[in-house]
Amino acid sequence: MDQLRRIVSRASSDAEELVEWLRRRRRHAGPVQIVAYRGIGTARTLQLSGRVIEDRGILPPSDGDTRWANLRANWRRFGSRELVGVRVRGTVQDTVVETRTDAEGYFQLSFSPPAPLTAAPVQFVQLELPDLGVAATGEVFVPLPTARFAIVSDIDDTVLQTYATDMLKMLALTFLRNARTRLPFAGVAELYQALVAGPGGNDHNPIFYVSSSPWNLYDFLVEFLAYNDLPAGPLFLTDYGLDRDKLGKPSHRRHKLAALATITTAYPTLPLVLIGDSGQHDPEIYLEAARRYPGRIAAIYIRHVSHQRRAEEVAALSAEAHARAVPMLLAPDSASLAADAARRGLIAG
Repeated sequence: MDQLRRIVSRASSDAEELVEWLRRRRRHAGPVQIVAYRGIGTARTLQLSGRVIEDRGILPPSDGDTRWANLRANWRRFGSRELVGVRVRGTVQDTVVETRTDAEGYFQLSFSPPAPLTAAPVQFVQLELPDLGVAATGEVFVPLPTARFAIVSDIDDTVLQTYATDMLKMLALTFLRNARTRLPFAGVAELYQALVAGPGGNDHNPIFYVSSSPWNLYDFLVEFLAYNDLPAGPLFLTDYGLDRDKLGKPSHRRHKLAALATITTAYPTLPLVLIGDSGQHDPEIYLEAARRYPGRIAAIYIRHVSHQRRAEEVAALSAEAHARAVPMLLAPDSASLAADAARRGLIAG
């Protein structure tokens, strides 16, 4: 099996390298766009990443889009053509930083302005491609001093009804629907709005979304969150690839723990409220976070979307979490989670 995997990995990698070589041999045929991902920051440092790709011509979604229109739009998302080695310039106030896109078209910018930035929940970064005459604006989310904790939420089957344990159903939803026709769980928007507001009602607690979905779905997820009145926040997604180092889908556990490490390091004084579902491995991952960051996890909330045997497994994990003074609640709906959050003083009662 390992030998077969190596053969497939090698063949896939060689195929991707050939496609890349052919792409680089031709001039890009269409307009170029900067896809700026929401970044994270503090009053002293800002981190922003993104991707430079050919404009895929994806139209804004509507409730009346046909399945064929949705399939075509989503196919274009996954068929993105990235631009390699392009200069990217970012400006925040008087601080200017330059970099180049990598082999997948991604870029990362880090800013350290000489003076602390004025307190604001969002700082704006002016982006441009100096050699191509393309510009865009990026957003970096910065917690305000009023924040009491941070919320870290999974997306699939926690916020967005995905059916991640049913591959065929998940693929049908992903490709045949859009951000306006996909469904959130009942009450999730009200719960997250209450958590962001906090017990004070105006705490501006930051929220972060972590998902194993690929960056190709970034615009879809941002649109879905906004359309369903879910609080805005940075997204931590993944890069699917065919090269030898990242054949197929990355590890859900590794990706989520890496995101949690980034958040805990960036905001060392903020406790975390972790929200996930029972369908995959969120309870195990969040318990591992409680082990790694003692005293930093305020609560773990798990939406129950699986069978009774899984509920029993989560109950055992919950017992260890409680032994570490970290409440872990498995609940069937948003109302149950909200009631517990109110009892713990995480939201206004």
